Amino acid sequence: MAKPALGRGLGALLGGNPIAKPPASPPNKTAPAATPPPETAVIDGRERVQKVPLDQVHPCPFQPRKDFSPEGLRELADSIKEQGIVQPLIVRAKGGHFELIAGERRWRAAQLLSLTEIPVIVREADDRAVLELALIENLQRENLNAIEEAQGYSQLMSQFQLTQENIATKVGKSRAVVANALRLLKLPAPIQSYLRENRISTGHAKVVLGLATEKAQLTAVEKILKEGLNVRQTEALVAKLQALATSSPSGPSRPQPAIRDTHVASVENSLRERLGTKVQLRYSQGKGSVEISFYSDAELERVLQILGVKVD
Repeated sequence: MAKPALGRGLGALLGGNPIAKPPASPPNKTAPAATPPPETAVIDGRERVQKVPLDQVHPCPFQPRKDFSPEGLRELADSIKEQGIVQPLIVRAKGGHFELIAGERRWRAAQLLSLTEIPVIVREADDRAVLELALIENLQRENLNAIEEAQGYSQLMSQFQLTQENIATKVGKSRAVVANALRLLKLPAPIQSYLRENRISTGHAKVVLGLATEKAQLTAVEKILKEGLNVRQTEALVAKLQALATSSPSGPSRPQPAIRDTHVASVENSLRERLGTKVQLRYSQGKGSVEISFYSDAELERVLQILGVKVD
């Protein structure tokens, strides 16, 4: 079943119908229709753009994006200085002030310019809807780094009890994309920071996850940064570290963690993407097992259909 288009999902949440063009003057009517004042533009007959004091608009704690480039904000501020804020911010009324739903970059740029008022559309939305909308807006514009995206998914799961399948449907992604993003949160904090800062790529991070211990993962990333390794070179490095871990002696009271072969990990990832759910592949010398996870009867039926299994 086709996933909903991301842009269409954002439009539905924002109520983003195009602003209708004013109708042509009817025959025998010479007087033009009255034009709303600049601070109040009618949107689809229900919503309106209004100007509110900048200091009455507060950031939202559910905003998944945490990193804002100073250079990018300055460029946006320069554009706003010349053209104004073309796209209104989306806010909700809360506790005697307005809380941002979408448009925090514009809000920050307005602060740089010391603007007194900004254009907003006031919406009604609960906390879950705010987080969903903020995620979709940022994903559509590719504004989130990989860790911010994963943390947004994690928050939807932990705070609002959504499943990975629910999240995938809402943001227009596959279940496998959501699952792979969440795996990045298993990385040690320093590696997550490198990923936030774009010092390593998501491809590097996924390969490093094949190492069984945090110490090995940190060792690999330090070498990636020092030698400027690409993803393919990182795969070779991880395979070497896995081989060293296999050959190193281990005490009787401390069993050696299972080592993941990069080829096995690649097959496992392909199965995960094909089935759209968590898959664990265990393999050793031509033998092993495949474990497929499901989280509802409907999901089990979907997986069985993909596998071509008919249940009477």
